[in-house]
Amino acid sequence: MKRSPLLFVLFVVGLLLIAGCGAPPTQPAAPAEESQPAEEAAPAAAEPEPTPTPIIAELGTGDTQLIFWHLLTGPDGVTMQAMVEQFVAENPDISVRIESMPAGIYYDKLLTSMVSGDPPDVFIVHEFNTAGFVRQGVLRPSVDLFVSEGGPLPDDDFKPELLERLEFDGVRYGVPLDNLGWGVWINRSLFEAAGLDPDTPPTSGEELIAMAQQLTIDANGNNAASPDFDPENVAQWGFTVSNPKNLYQSVLWQFGGDIFNAEDADALLDEAPALEAAQFLYDLIYEYHVSPPPSGFNVLQAFGANQLAILPYGTWGLNFMKNSEIDWDVWPMIQVGPNKGTRMSSHVLHMPTDLDGEQLEAAKRLVIYLSDNGLTWAGSGQVPARFSVQEQLDPEVDRAVIVFAESFLDQGRLEVPHPGKDEIAASWEPEIGGSWDNVTPVEEALATANQRVQDVLDRFAR
Repeated sequence: MKRSPLLFVLFVVGLLLIAGCGAPPTQPAAPAEESQPAEEAAPAAAEPEPTPTPIIAELGTGDTQLIFWHLLTGPDGVTMQAMVEQFVAENPDISVRIESMPAGIYYDKLLTSMVSGDPPDVFIVHEFNTAGFVRQGVLRPSVDLFVSEGGPLPDDDFKPELLERLEFDGVRYGVPLDNLGWGVWINRSLFEAAGLDPDTPPTSGEELIAMAQQLTIDANGNNAASPDFDPENVAQWGFTVSNPKNLYQSVLWQFGGDIFNAEDADALLDEAPALEAAQFLYDLIYEYHVSPPPSGFNVLQAFGANQLAILPYGTWGLNFMKNSEIDWDVWPMIQVGPNKGTRMSSHVLHMPTDLDGEQLEAAKRLVIYLSDNGLTWAGSGQVPARFSVQEQLDPEVDRAVIVFAESFLDQGRLEVPHPGKDEIAASWEPEIGGSWDNVTPVEEALATANQRVQDVLDRFAR
C-alpha cells in the first residue's frame, strides 16, 4: 500500500481552500486541452454537463500491473494506446491499465490520488505544471534514467531548455515525451484561388494583414481590401484569432513581453508589449475584419469546410488534417512582432515518489520504451522530444511534424514556470478572450487580468 504523509494531506487541503478564495474571472476559465482538437468556443449555457468518465483500457496479462494515467483524449490517445499495446507484447510479464481523461478533470483526479496515497505508477504532466507537483513533493526524481546518472537516456538528446525547466534545486523530474505547441495550418486551395503563393508565408504583421485581406471574401465575392467589402456578410475568413493560451502568448513574446516575472513576482500585463500584442490581434477582428470574433466560431469546422484560409493551431491538429478532404499545409508560427516566438510545451512522463520494487522497475521500462519509440508517437502530430528520433522523420510522411520541430528549435519558447500555473492561466486567459469578443475594451481587460495575476503571485509569495 502506498502512503502519503499527513502533512502533505493538510498542505493540499489548505492549498485548495486558498485557491477557492480567489476572485472569479469575468468568463469561465476553461482553456481547450492542448493534446486534442477541441472546439474553441463553448456552447451557450445550459444544464450542467455530467463529469466525464475516464476512458479505461486493460492491456496485457502480465502479473506486474502498471496503472498509467494521461490526458490524451483526442486521436493522439489512440496512438498512445497502440504504443502501450506494443509495449506489453514485447514485455509479457507486465500488464498496463490505461486511464485517460480530459484536462478539465485530469489534474484534480491526479491530485486526489496523491492525497489518498494511491497515485498511478506512470502519469503525464505538462511541463508547465511540473513545478506545482514538485513543490508538493509527490514526484520521483528521474536522474537515474539519464546517461549522466547511469541510465539509458542521453541527456544531450533533449532540448536543453526543456530539461532545465524540469530541474528544481539541482534535481531533474520526469522524462519529456514530446514537444507540442503552436504553428499555422493553411488551405492551399484558397491561396491559389486568391492568386497567392502558399509556399511564401508572411514575414511581418503588415504582410499578414495584407495576405489575410486578400483571403477574406464576402458573400458578393469582394475581398477585405475592397471598398465594396461587406464585413457583416463574410463567406470566407482569411485568419482566425482564438486560444489566448497559445496565440496571445506567442504574439506577446514577439512584442517583447510576458505574463509575469517569476523572479520579482510581478505581473507584466500592464506594460506596453502586452497592449501592443492584444491590440494587434483585436484589430485583425474589428479593424481589418479578417478574423471572426472567437465566440461561437468553430475553427476546425470552418477550416474543414473551406471557409478559413489561415489557421493558427497546435501540433495536435495533424490527425484532423489527415482525416479532412482539404489541400492543407503547415507553416511555422508567423512573426508579427520584432522578436521570434511561439509557445511550446511538453507532455512529461512521471512516476510517484514512493514507487519501489517490481512496480518501479516495470514503470521505468514503460517510460524508457515510450521515449525510445518517439517515431511512432510522431504519428499523433506531436514532435518527439529526442533529437535522434526527429532525425528519423520522413520528409514526406512527417512533413508537418518536421516543420513544427524546426520551428520549436528556432523560435519555441516555454512558459515561465510557477507552482500556481493553472491559477495564473485562469486569471488572464478569459480576460483576453473577452476582449476578442468585444465584451471588454482591450486596456480594461489587460488591467483586470494584470491585477488577478498579481493576486495569485502575491498569494504564493506569502
